[in-house]
Amino acid sequence: MAFAGGIFDVDGVLVDSPHEQAWREALEQLMGGDWRDIRDQTNWSPERFTPAMYQQVIAGMPRKAGARAALMYYGVHDLDRRVEEYAAAKQKHVVELIDAGQFVAFPDALRFILAVKDAGIPVAAASSSKNANLFLSKIRLDTFAAEQRLDYGFVQPGFTLLDLFDANISGRDFPRGKPDPTIFLTGAEELGVSHEACFVVEDASSGIQAAKAGHMAALGVARLGDQELLAEAGADLVVTTLDDVSLDAIATGELRERRAADRRQRQVE
Repeated sequence: MAFAGGIFDVDGVLVDSPHEQAWREALEQLMGGDWRDIRDQTNWSPERFTPAMYQQVIAGMPRKAGARAALMYYGVHDLDRRVEEYAAAKQKHVVELIDAGQFVAFPDALRFILAVKDAGIPVAAASSSKNANLFLSKIRLDTFAAEQRLDYGFVQPGFTLLDLFDANISGRDFPRGKPDPTIFLTGAEELGVSHEACFVVEDASSGIQAAKAGHMAALGVARLGDQELLAEAGADLVVTTLDDVSLDAIATGELRERRAADRRQRQVE
C-alpha cells in the first residue's frame, strides 16, 4: 500500500534557512554586548558554535527550548532570564535575515514534494519554527516548475510552497517539542490519515526520533554530512539529496534509495 501522507519539516529540509546563522550571531552579539560581564564565566566562544553543535543541540526545537539548550551547552547561568533575552534576540535577527532574502529553497526538496503531491499523497508541514509560514509563502512554485520544466496541473500562477500543503501545523505551541512525536501525530490527524501510514522527512536527529516515537517511517536528509547521526537516531533511510529517494518505492509504502540506473536516467532527463 502507498503511503497515505507525507509530513515535512521545513528548516533544513525544504528551506536553507538562516536559523543557524541567527542563533549564532545573536549569541555573539549578546556575549560582546549586554552579556560581556559573564562571557569569561562560560565555555562559549565563536568557534565553538559549529554546524554540528547546532544540529545536535538546537535544531528542531521550539525557540525557547532551543535557547535554553544552547545556553546550558555553554554553561551560562541565570538561565530563566537569559533564555528570554536570547530567544528574543534570535527572533529579531532571523526576521531581519528573512526580510533581506537570506534564504533559499532546496531544489531537490521542491522536486520531491511536488512529485509526492502529484502521486496523490497529501502532505503536511510540521516545523517547530514560528517563522516557517513566512518562508513557505515566499517560495514560488509556479516559477520553480517553469524553470525546471515540470508540468503539474495543480501548480497555478502565483502558487507558493505554502499553498501546496493539505495541512500545516508549523509554529504551533505543543506541551513538548521534538523528540516528542505530538507535532507529527497532529499532522497525521489533520491530514485525516493513520500516523502509521505516514512518512516524515527530517534533517535533525530529534525529528527522526520524534517520527519513530510516533510509529512513522522516517526519511533523514543529511545536508551537513551527518548521515551517521540520523541513522543512529533511527531513520529508515538517509540520503544526502531527496533526488535519491525512489518514488516508485513510496508508491508501495517503502522508503528506499533510487537504483543507480534510475539516478542516471534522472540526470539525463
